[in-house]
Amino acid sequence: MTSPFRSTVMRVRPEWIDYNGHLNMAYYSVLFDQGADQIFEKMGFGPDYQTRTGHTTYSAEFHISYVRELHVDAPVTVTFQMIDCDEKRFHSYQELWHEDGWLAATGETMTLHVDQSGPRVAPMPADIYAQVTALRDAHADLPRPDRVGASIGIRRQR
Repeated sequence: MTSPFRSTVMRVRPEWIDYNGHLNMAYYSVLFDQGADQIFEKMGFGPDYQTRTGHTTYSAEFHISYVRELHVDAPVTVTFQMIDCDEKRFHSYQELWHEDGWLAATGETMTLHVDQSGPRVAPMPADIYAQVTALRDAHADLPRPDRVGASIGIRRQR
């Protein structure tokens, strides 16, 4: 995979629009999550994963940068790039793109693999971990996005 995964086209729903006339900030997360679900299924974390294994994934941290407004019915896709992983977690980066080719938002996530019996963070089964590391390895030669690891704060001149 020489480029990040790209989701199918999704549309901004009317009920997601806020009183400013654009996509409410909460629904950027929904779009990122729905886009990630598509690649999660390819890694083995499909809808039946939890019932079949007693394990699931939790987002431990998620950072969004809002770049440009989206409006009702906007056609968008979400990209997903695996930055790093170990047997219990993975670090990923996503971009939300308007179908016309402009960037609307970015998201960065730390995802944990969780044994629901605890719940507690636990190693992924070998077959799942192999798929996660395969995606990491496939993305290893992609440029590291500038926004990965960005911090928030007010920059002051001294």
